[in-house]
Amino acid sequence: MATGTPATSALTAAGIVFTLHPYDHDPRATAFGEEAAAALDVEPERLFKTLIASVDGALACAVVPVAARLDVKALAAALGGKRAELADPAAAARATGYVVGGISPVGQKSRLRVVVDESLGLFDTVFVSAGKRGLQVELAPGDLIGVTSALVADISTG
Repeated sequence: MATGTPATSALTAAGIVFTLHPYDHDPRATAFGEEAAAALDVEPERLFKTLIASVDGALACAVVPVAARLDVKALAAALGGKRAELADPAAAARATGYVVGGISPVGQKSRLRVVVDESLGLFDTVFVSAGKRGLQVELAPGDLIGVTSALVADISTG
């Protein structure tokens, strides 16, 4: 499996230490984060999904645990906005350059504002998409925050 993606290129260019974790993606799967957590035997609280939302009409990137849901009101508040909603999947793919189910918070085509859930800090390393279905990257939370210039906030529920 080829593992080079814009995300891995950006991490390498930034000098960030990371580990790639490929797994066999089932093309029938629709719960991509849950599939990755199960395939890699990683706690769903430690594997983070990347969601693209529209905050007051501008796209933003939210990174929350697979085991939780995005609190759109909290995301809007974190970014100083009034209203947020999940973006149309096609708009998310166009803005990031990644396919839905493989969107990484790193190496996106458009530089979106990124907010990571504060629970990220509970772990020595976390998993996020490496930029395609069937491939996760494991890295230190501080490195993820640094490379994406992310804000840290309580943006998840459940």
